[in-house]
Parts: sequence; C-alpha cells; structure tokens
Amino acid sequence: MPKTHSQINSNNAQNLRSVELMMRAKCGDQAAFCELVKIHQNAVIGTVAKILGNASEAEDIAQQVFLRLWKSAPRYEVKAKFTTFLFTIVRNLVFNETRRKQRRKEHSLEEQEQNSFTEIADQHSQLPDEEILKVELRAQVDSAINALPEKQRMAVILRRYEDMPYEQIAEVLEISVPAVKSQLFRARTALRELLSDYLSN
Repeated sequence: MPKTHSQINSNNAQNLRSVELMMRAKCGDQAAFCELVKIHQNAVIGTVAKILGNASEAEDIAQQVFLRLWKSAPRYEVKAKFTTFLFTIVRNLVFNETRRKQRRKEHSLEEQEQNSFTEIADQHSQLPDEEILKVELRAQVDSAINALPEKQRMAVILRRYEDMPYEQIAEVLEISVPAVKSQLFRARTALRELLSDYLSN
C-alpha cells in the first residue's frame, strides 16, 4: 500500500530529528544519543528478534548495535537516511551472529520448533479461541521467515515490518534494487511453499 503524505512527512521529520541527534552525539552529547536510542530501540529489537528467530537474544544484540553506533558517532557523515546507517549496523551484527551459530550449531531446527510450540501452548491458556489461530499463524510465519537465507530474510523483514522502500533496502544490504526485488520474489515464493500445508488446512 502506498504511503500517505502524512506518513511520508512523519518519516522525513523523524529522519531529520535522528540526523540532528546523531550529529550532536558525534560531538559527545550523551543526552542526544539516549534520545536517539529511545526513538529507534523498538524497531531495532523487533528486527533483530525476527531475523534471529529468538526474542530472548534480541535485547543483547540491540545493545551491541547501539554500542557500535555510539562508537561510530565521531566518524558519522550524512550520506543517506539515518535508518540506512543504523540498519547497516544491524545487518552486520545479526549476520555475524547467524553465521556464528551455524558454525557452532548451537540451536537445532527441532529445538527452535519445540520452543515455538511451547510458547504457543503457554499463550493458549491466556487467549480466547478466536485468537489461537492468529497466534499459531504468526508463529508459523515467523518460523518460515527464519528458514529463509539471511539476505532474503532481512529483505522481507525490512519491507514487511519496517516498510522500507526498495532503494533503502538495497543500501542496507549493499546490493542493487533489482537484486532486492529478486530476493523478495524468491522469499515470497519460498514462504508460500513453506506455509502451503498450514494455510490449506
């Protein structure tokens, strides 16, 4: 769905404010940096949780993101939207974390699925019947997204949850706009296949 003028204006205003705060942080203004963290921490934590498929680790990784952001502040230059700079840091850290886990094989797919089903079971006791299918569907979608290759996964999350334009996703992932569209097409095709059994029931 195309963005409305009010959404565009709001996004532009937030970007201008974020750039202003980052420029102040560049000069050592800790209060400005704290405000910057407050503005963006929910988006960063949510994105990290979706990419890693593990909400319990998201806050730790998000702290690393903002620590790296603070350390990079003295070298910050306004070359793109602030969120492009921020989510490039997110990309580097979550991709490193993903690869580290793959090397160490810390979590098996079975363990992830078991954790997901346990969370669903815990939630069932607190939800009315009409909400249960929604919870299960969200868990299945999250699991399917988590099964995608890392670039496809991040492209889907930035597009679906952060509503980023193709051009900005391309900057974050350091690929071309056509490559972003190709990644999203392949991801959506894979998601339809992964969710086909569940959605056909």
